[in-house]
Amino acid sequence: MDHKELADLIFPEAKGIEFYEEKYPERNLPEGAMVTRFAPSPTGFVHIGGLFGAIVDRKLAEQTKGVFILRIEDTDQKREIENGTEQIVKGLSDFGIIPNEGMIGENEEKGIYGPYKQSQRKDIYQAYAKSLIERGFAYPCFCTPEELEEIREKQEKAKIRPGYYGIWAKYRTLPLQEAAEKIKNGEKYIIRFKSQGNEDRKIKHKDIIKGNIEFPENDQDIVIIKADGLPTYHFAHAVDDHLMRVTHVIRGDEWVSSIPLHLELFKTLGFKPPKYAHTATIMKDDNGGKRKISKRKDPEAAVSYYHEEGIPQEAVIEYLLNIANSNFEPWRRSNKDVDISEFDLQLNKMSVSRSSV
Repeated sequence: MDHKELADLIFPEAKGIEFYEEKYPERNLPEGAMVTRFAPSPTGFVHIGGLFGAIVDRKLAEQTKGVFILRIEDTDQKREIENGTEQIVKGLSDFGIIPNEGMIGENEEKGIYGPYKQSQRKDIYQAYAKSLIERGFAYPCFCTPEELEEIREKQEKAKIRPGYYGIWAKYRTLPLQEAAEKIKNGEKYIIRFKSQGNEDRKIKHKDIIKGNIEFPENDQDIVIIKADGLPTYHFAHAVDDHLMRVTHVIRGDEWVSSIPLHLELFKTLGFKPPKYAHTATIMKDDNGGKRKISKRKDPEAAVSYYHEEGIPQEAVIEYLLNIANSNFEPWRRSNKDVDISEFDLQLNKMSVSRSSV
């Protein structure tokens, strides 16, 4: 039993990754064009922070003659709500944000780099997971919830870093033949990434907004394909951003800690990583202090609030652009009748500190 035989056993129908590399070629765009994506989950209303990100994504693509994609990350189907994609499309369109490519309705899309719903890209993820298994960079894990809880308790008792890594990765070194026998016997399993990282080593990364950051390498053997055959967010975003030829990922700063993992995934998969820009969290002034705006407590967290209250979409967009670039306000004063498309948004001028609504 070798790695290829194990990969064929797990994913017998998966195409070779060469099929998808050819199907989704490099885009023919002008030099400097940005390909951006807004990729929400259909689990509720569009958050004001999501609208902020979508505005920045669209503006950057628009001013560089690039492409703005609306991709739906619906692999966590237990949390998905009815007509969730339609709500996202409407929430954005109420503010004049129409994607160049991606989802334009609950089950409607446009563009040749789709499907744009992750749940419809299962075969693609399995092809790349199969490739990792063939190369020895992924493996089946048979841990039960009870075994994982036992690992966590031992780590907690020993006061060491939690996770599935190193000596704690129980099935990382399972002989291939034993893994194959377990699969043939019908034992449940998931697919984990076999990290080559070492937490004692550091990586340096330049974020477009936050500048130079240093992190320990990732060493966690994360789940990449779940028991239902769908991918986790981390794996799916790497495959999708590569095949959709995304150049810039603009996302909230809660994702900064994922940079070591994401960079390792891109490197191991043989992909060129996009440039990352992590935006500051939108806060709310509250009794003299500031707190993160809450989906549960604050009606203004939902973008539908502004539409329902009759607040002009232009006012909301201009306010958010002022949060994005502090030079927007003086630009608007000097250009009162100029279309907003004339303003040149700059990622490197975005604030690293948190802004309030």
